[in-house]
Amino acid sequence: MTAISALLLRDMKLSVRIGGGALMGVLFFLLVVTIVPFGIGADMALLQRIGPAILWIGALLASLLALDRLFASDHEDGSLDLILMGNAPLEFAVAVKALAHWLTTGLPLVVAAPVLGLLLNLDGLAIGAVALTLLAGTPALTLIGLIGAALAVALRKGGLLLPVLILPLTVPVLIFGVSAANAAIVGPVPFGTPFTILCALSLMSLVVGPFAAAAALRHLE
Repeated sequence: MTAISALLLRDMKLSVRIGGGALMGVLFFLLVVTIVPFGIGADMALLQRIGPAILWIGALLASLLALDRLFASDHEDGSLDLILMGNAPLEFAVAVKALAHWLTTGLPLVVAAPVLGLLLNLDGLAIGAVALTLLAGTPALTLIGLIGAALAVALRKGGLLLPVLILPLTVPVLIFGVSAANAAIVGPVPFGTPFTILCALSLMSLVVGPFAAAAALRHLE
């Protein structure tokens, strides 16, 4: 457990120093939210209607920022070999790295979403619904990205291939995240139905993601 705790703290520090961490993700999130209104015009009713989708798309793109370095930096400096040869199960170590990424990238996006929701003319109910769905869905984005990061670590220019590998897999999370937020705001579908599916996707990603990523990393040996 001491080694796992050290790995968690190390990855959180490296995420802030190298990948930009919370600040870079939130700034990118802010850019997406502020640029969209310039493209669709100053229709406040339209912004309010599509606000949850804008916030979800921004969070999805921002969560991909540091994924390309999740295993690549460890592979370059040799620390990935130590993780592969360590006593801790590789699946557990990979899950800890995903937790560090979510704490430094995904969680700040959830915290920033209510503030950015005000820029899209969302009311309190809509802001709360979006924040809740992001809290339930961003872990799935990180865990799905974990698989792509493991597959891309041995490829040249893997950082460019990562979005191509990951984005199609995140579409179900995006669909049910936006559907749950919209259901809480306007209905007619009950909020619990898409939200339960969103939580199930995160739980399924928690089971599949670390094992698939660990299998890809073992293939490097």
